[in-house]
Amino acid sequence: MPSLFGSNPSSSDPANDTVPSPSSSCSSSSSPDMWNYFFIPILLHLTKKLSLAKAQTSTGLLLPSQRGDGSADDSLISFSRCANADPKLYYRPVIGILSHPVGGASGGRSYIVASYVKFVEAAGGRVIPLIYNEPEEILFQKLELVNGVLLPGGRSKSGLYYDIAEKIFKKVIEKNDRGDHFPLYAICLGFELLTMIISEWGISPEKLQNTPNLSRFFKILTTSTDKNNKVYVSTAQAHRYPVTAFQWHPEKNAFESGLSMIPHSDDAIEVTQHVANFFIREARRSLNRPAAQKVRDSLIYNYRPKYYGKAGKGFDQVYIFTQRQARN
Repeated sequence: MPSLFGSNPSSSDPANDTVPSPSSSCSSSSSPDMWNYFFIPILLHLTKKLSLAKAQTSTGLLLPSQRGDGSADDSLISFSRCANADPKLYYRPVIGILSHPVGGASGGRSYIVASYVKFVEAAGGRVIPLIYNEPEEILFQKLELVNGVLLPGGRSKSGLYYDIAEKIFKKVIEKNDRGDHFPLYAICLGFELLTMIISEWGISPEKLQNTPNLSRFFKILTTSTDKNNKVYVSTAQAHRYPVTAFQWHPEKNAFESGLSMIPHSDDAIEVTQHVANFFIREARRSLNRPAAQKVRDSLIYNYRPKYYGKAGKGFDQVYIFTQRQARN
């Protein structure tokens, strides 16, 4: 798909020696206020499920014999059986999360916010960190151990980080073209990077629809309005590939408490859960069956997150990677 990929854009990143707070995770000057993202309507294709879940739980948690939908014995039988496992699905899916530079693309350290990891784990997945500045042969060996990829939020849009994100995206497309159902979630900066890779950065509905490469690749799922009352694309999904992009943060509602603007209502938590479940459900369809020991050797459990939320602001937990290997 050579026509999909543009050249590396040139932009500068502000220097910063600390891990950024959530308010800086979408730093494009044309991006809307990120806190609007948390109040976005639930993904259209999940609305029906959310309504059904509310209806089923509105009377509280009931035992099968209390539900009034049949005899106690019949209800107990139906609730005591699980559906047979589908042999075509992989029930131990692994997601690769790309780390982000600390202090700009030229820095040696990188990080992954722990809420992304918890987001994946909440739906039954495991995580392997794809450390952006480790030797490429190691990074892409890890990519062969995963069943999907998450490109997180952040601020770096150029240099090595852009190059690696582009190569990972191309690998995702190649895997799907070869017949492996290999999903990609791109959140906030990840969404921006995809639009830059596919065509040029521009995310209004009109621009997406009127830019041939973008409109051929993406369909619009949801739109929202920013603080200047401008409509922007908040969720998009690829026509032909299991690629979904979010200009909001589905992971924060359940797993970040540093700022009061992050909602923690039932609806907000259900949004997080539904979006995570959809991702991992897609990853289970991947044909990749990596060697168990290689996966264990690479899992994020080999690293320890640091608590950054003590001051009551910023990210709650962050994984910091200090690899400074020379690149080939």
